[in-house]
Amino acid sequence: MTSRSPAKAPITRAEFDRETDQSDRQGGLWRDLSLAVLRLSRHAAALSIASIALFLAMTALEFLYFQRLSGGLASLDIRIAGFTPDEGMAWLTALGRRGGEIIIVWHCLTFDLLFPALLSLTLVSLILVFGRRLSTFRAMSAQLQALFSLVLVLPYAVADYAQNFAVARLLSDFQSANPDSLAFASSLTVTKFALLAIPVFVIAVFALAGQRRR
Repeated sequence: MTSRSPAKAPITRAEFDRETDQSDRQGGLWRDLSLAVLRLSRHAAALSIASIALFLAMTALEFLYFQRLSGGLASLDIRIAGFTPDEGMAWLTALGRRGGEIIIVWHCLTFDLLFPALLSLTLVSLILVFGRRLSTFRAMSAQLQALFSLVLVLPYAVADYAQNFAVARLLSDFQSANPDSLAFASSLTVTKFALLAIPVFVIAVFALAGQRRR
């Protein structure tokens, strides 16, 4: 005997209209997001200035205040090559609980909460500005230009916030500091800088290519 699978019920007009409306809404959301991303190119100069100003403020705090709290040791999240568990523990020990609380308030919950988002917006705007100087990039659809920019920048933003959270957790709970958690925070630091290098490299290539075409 052969078994027959139950026949699929025909799609009603109401269900078809509902699926069509949902598809249109999703397409509309993506178009709106693409337009919002593309508009960032109009504010590239302002975003760049804001990012530089915030970076300078963070750098001043690091060298004039935070490193005094840690006895001259650099903060974990600016060590491009990462750090060993012993180096991470030495930094936490030198800061102590009071120093850790100061960095959480004046870095993790303020500047470092804003900077990755601001830098990401700046990178997207610069990719669009310099990319549009190239005929190949201009030939891409608006949605594809936006997607290209986001794909290059979003991984860095995610890695930066993940690294910030890992360091903040170490500062807020010293008992969570162990070789595994410190090694994980170090790997996130290295990953953050590696992913940041990708959009920076693309912007540099676009800028040089645009200069040669002039």
